[in-house]
Amino acid sequence: MKLGESEYAKQKLSGISRRDFLKYCSMVAVGMGLPLSAGAEIAQAITTVKRPPVIWLSFQECTGCVESLLRANHPTLEHLILDLISLDYSETLSAAAGHQAEAAKTASIAENKGKFILVVDGAVPTRDNGIYCKIAGKTALQILHETAPHAAAIVAMGSCASWGGVAAAAPNPTEAKGIPEILTGKTVVTIPGCPPSPYNLLSTLLHFVTYGKLPALDTLGRPKFAYGRLIHENCERRPHFDAGRFAVQFGDEMHRIGACLFKLGCKGPETHANCPSLQFGDVGAGAWPVGTGHPCFGCTEKNVGFSTPLHTLANIKDFTPPTFFTEAFPNKQGLPTGLASFAAGTAGVVAGAAGAALLTGLGKNSKNSGDGTNSDSGDRDHGKEE
Repeated sequence: MKLGESEYAKQKLSGISRRDFLKYCSMVAVGMGLPLSAGAEIAQAITTVKRPPVIWLSFQECTGCVESLLRANHPTLEHLILDLISLDYSETLSAAAGHQAEAAKTASIAENKGKFILVVDGAVPTRDNGIYCKIAGKTALQILHETAPHAAAIVAMGSCASWGGVAAAAPNPTEAKGIPEILTGKTVVTIPGCPPSPYNLLSTLLHFVTYGKLPALDTLGRPKFAYGRLIHENCERRPHFDAGRFAVQFGDEMHRIGACLFKLGCKGPETHANCPSLQFGDVGAGAWPVGTGHPCFGCTEKNVGFSTPLHTLANIKDFTPPTFFTEAFPNKQGLPTGLASFAAGTAGVVAGAAGAALLTGLGKNSKNSGDGTNSDSGDRDHGKEE
């Protein structure tokens, strides 16, 4: 049989051509930081007769991680579980229930030892031998230890599974822990977020199915393709941060025009995630917390989300403000001027031979200029500006 012939037949019946199917696979490859040529390999992997079995365990959680998966559009949930993977167990999505569901899980583990992918959402309580979360008469701790040793790969979906999340927030009466903290010595892929983007999980699973190995991970077990950059680096409000324009109250003028939310406690400068570029729900631009006008609260970072007060200023990581700032809005809109105006006003002069001398002179006299263009002013000290 030719490459993916049966799968292409299914796609054709759904109105999707072979070319579009390969385009989709290529886009998935690019999303994982792979070359376009990897699209053909992904297509080959996901059109094999034997679909990779997946067992999804849910512990101390709110079902938000599963709900996020339900809203994926490429692929859709039904295409994922009917054509790409074999979801052998999920308390939320399994057709069977009770003893039948537990029997299906036991049978899948026995038949696919060393081959199935284990996905876990929710933290695991460890106090009093884990009695604060029980399923089918067994504690979450017991179920995890019985299942994990037989998995080919282990994925912690969401902040609770990755490092404890809201379940482990102080005072943490059940002594909840994330999966990596319990399965010490094992490689656990962490996909934090509350909830995380479903595409971070889908891309990780497709990478494993295609290459038989996990994608590159950072020191916390997060896939680098999804968590390799700070939110602050790709945020649409970043130009306002550079220009020193901040909302200081919800609903004030700067908040309404889309200025930076740093002073309202946005944790984007210390949070690694691809939320600004991937966004949520496939509903268009701005579909993520900062895009809707609310500060990021750092749910993908341990000791930030669910630990740091919401409106506490973020600790800026790996960031040095530029010497001159660019405009975020044209001056004709009547917005506050400052370094951005200074940069725009001198841009043409820099190109000339006299530009360097002029800038040197401005640099020496900036503290006494009195025109709001002081390059040594508090505009650059974002953490102190009121």
